[in-house]
Amino acid sequence: MKLYLKACLYIFLWLWFDQVLQDVSGSIRQTPESAARSLSDANLMYEILLHGLIIDQDNNVILLDEELASMRKGREFLSQINDGIPKSLSSTALMVSTLEEHQRTPLTQAQFDNVVLSMVYSAHQALAQRSTEEREAWGGVLLQLANVTVHNLRGSFLFNYA
Repeated sequence: MKLYLKACLYIFLWLWFDQVLQDVSGSIRQTPESAARSLSDANLMYEILLHGLIIDQDNNVILLDEELASMRKGREFLSQINDGIPKSLSSTALMVSTLEEHQRTPLTQAQFDNVVLSMVYSAHQALAQRSTEEREAWGGVLLQLANVTVHNLRGSFLFNYA
């Protein structure tokens, strides 16, 4: 299970790092301070992956490095992933439909982060389910979240998963 979570987090890091590279390269207007923050956030994600994390029985993420978990950035990350993303299939599907209704406006950085974290969580849930129906349902939501993410990064829907 830990290996699956690590793979999901690598997907998150790849997508998130792609956004950081776009930000730093100047595809969006950015101040030197926000570029430094983006690189600092990338370093934080690397530290989190390096030291590891677990998901407890209540589906809350726990950082294994106690020092990192006690730092402000670590607490912010835990708050964002534990409180900021939907944890049920229905609430995740509702978030996707809301985002798709507003697809003409670009996502804010906070919305983008929540979508990518929701993708990681959905991938984990798809792998963790015992029944085929539940795996397929979580997989479908994961594909919809990926579509929203690609739309935001590229500016148009490349896939149409119904």
